[in-house]
Amino acid sequence: QVQFAESGGGLVQAGGSLRLSCAASGRTFSINNIGWYRQAPGKQHEYVAHISRIGSTGYADSVKGRFTISRDNAKNTVYLQMSSVRPEDTAAYYCNFHPRPDYWGQGTQVTVSS
Repeated sequence: QVQFAESGGGLVQAGGSLRLSCAASGRTFSINNIGWYRQAPGKQHEYVAHISRIGSTGYADSVKGRFTISRDNAKNTVYLQMSSVRPEDTAAYYCNFHPRPDYWGQGTQVTVSS
């Protein structure tokens, strides 16, 4: 019953910051672990970060120290604060369940210029 809608992507210069949002529908959002994933051209979906219903977080080594995941259960929204972005962060970003993602939505494109 949960559906996700990603937003906030765009073009950003290397070293800059961007905040992505994941708005979810349904009343069961707060009980799920939610993850952010990304997909670069020609590659599989890659795990980026996740957050539990109580706020415990985990990050891929590639983004640790630069990205921060958070959630607002009252708003059914998960955020990804991206700082010190690099060209290799360029990808379509998706939110989904963690550790077992369901079908992928449209995502939001993040492009980092060098």
